[in-house]
Amino acid sequence: MTVWLHKLIVALTKVYSYGILLCLFAGGLTFFGFLAAFIIGGDTATAICVFIQKKIFAVLIYGGNIVVCLGLLTMYLKKQKSLTVNDENRQSN
Repeated sequence: MTVWLHKLIVALTKVYSYGILLCLFAGGLTFFGFLAAFIIGGDTATAICVFIQKKIFAVLIYGGNIVVCLGLLTMYLKKQKSLTVNDENRQSN
């Protein structure tokens, strides 16, 4: 593996790690928006829920997809095989 490829893999791994963490955290924070809307009620609650659904979720979905694609690219560049069975991990009977 060349030096520039290794640096690219390290950079993509960091971008993937922080990006997916940010998307998960922001997605979790939307819970509090829905909770506030539940407590407030009425037309204001409707406006809050519509804002979360149309603005925040749209950004999170696109951002999450981009970050996942970067993660898949990183796995491809590392030549890493996930979700495969290795004979080394099997215990012999």
